[in-house]
Amino acid sequence: MFRTLSLTCLSLFAAGFAQAATIEMKVNGLVCGFCAQGIEKTLRKYPATADVVVSLENRLVVVATKDGQDIADGELMKALKNAGYDLKAIVRTERSISAIRTDLAKKR
Repeated sequence: MFRTLSLTCLSLFAAGFAQAATIEMKVNGLVCGFCAQGIEKTLRKYPATADVVVSLENRLVVVATKDGQDIADGELMKALKNAGYDLKAIVRTERSISAIRTDLAKKR
């Protein structure tokens, strides 16, 4: 019985981590709309990507992943470096991509 209870708790705990994630990245080198389109196109190639937001003004690139999927930090760093950008920070947050869009719109 204890083993069954433990496995059930472990399953519920793991399911909590299977949620969609939001990855916020500070990126230097974003100077134009073409930059934003290129980064967005590159990041949308990942099967785990649900949505992408690029803010030139805030030097911010945000990726929302699909439920239960992820993109490793190393893959993101490599993709941005290969595209010619300088990745300064990666932060995984609980904020939804729609909340980030709203915050960015308020800053304009």
